[in-house]
Amino acid sequence: MKHVFGPVSSKRLGQSLGVDLLPLKSCTWNCVYCQLGQTRVYATERKEFFPKEEILEEIRQAVAGNRTLDWITFVGSGETLLYRGIGWLVRQVKAMTDVPVAVITNGSLLHLQEVREELLDADAVLPSLNAGSEELFNAIDRPAPGYDFATHVEGIRQFRKEYRGKLWMEVMLIAGLNDSVQALEDIADVLDRIRPDMVHLVLPTRPAAECSVEVPGEESIARAVFILSKVARVVSPSKGKMELGSPENLLETVTSIAFRHPLQVEELRHALAECFQDDRKRVVEVMEALFASGRFECVRQGGELYWMIRRNDGSQCLKGKAT
Repeated sequence: MKHVFGPVSSKRLGQSLGVDLLPLKSCTWNCVYCQLGQTRVYATERKEFFPKEEILEEIRQAVAGNRTLDWITFVGSGETLLYRGIGWLVRQVKAMTDVPVAVITNGSLLHLQEVREELLDADAVLPSLNAGSEELFNAIDRPAPGYDFATHVEGIRQFRKEYRGKLWMEVMLIAGLNDSVQALEDIADVLDRIRPDMVHLVLPTRPAAECSVEVPGEESIARAVFILSKVARVVSPSKGKMELGSPENLLETVTSIAFRHPLQVEELRHALAECFQDDRKRVVEVMEALFASGRFECVRQGGELYWMIRRNDGSQCLKGKAT
């Protein structure tokens, strides 16, 4: 499928079917931590990048073939809300299935009334707030010209007033950037103005756009949970278990996941072990065959190996062996 991938498992959303609405990479920001690499050209105009009927049909097929979904999650290879027509898709999906719908977004377009209205039927919306000041906002999120911090915050605040679903804020915690006491208290002050239902603390564990990005230590994570919990319940970072489903079409399944985000080798190994009843020899053979397809390259981040879709822009930080 071109637009639907997974399901991917996470602590936050359980078994989540991903729906990618954008061409790579279409974004209003150029975040230092982005797992998709750098934003070469900013995208700021909302478009129907792909026919919405085509996307809906893929969702219909995926839902019909999977009875264990916890969420259907709209997420883009960039900023999800750049897709004009996401509201129509949300409504159609909710008419099709009882599986709840989530939308992951950086929140940069929530200052637009038409965007806020398109999201009102979603069950959960997850905007980003990685800074509590203009200075850190520019340093971490690196928005397109014309996107300032005050507008970003006010857009989310206005959406909170109008939206009756679950508003779950995502805070990406980065060592040395926004994990100090002052930075976290500034974020907490802004969150207090927004009044989210929950805060999801996430870490840059996958290879990032900038090689200087590092995962914070346990002390910093504990500090963030303590400070942000004064405002709302905080979901601490935790990885879910990836499931690949049927052993058929593994290459396409793994490719579709790796295209959206780097895939940890150990996570892939465990998922394949479930597919092949812990036949270690078979797992090794399958991993070697998948890598031999030429679609992937292996990179190292934070001591872990990841598979990424092979690119020729030289943007990866450190290459390693396949397994």
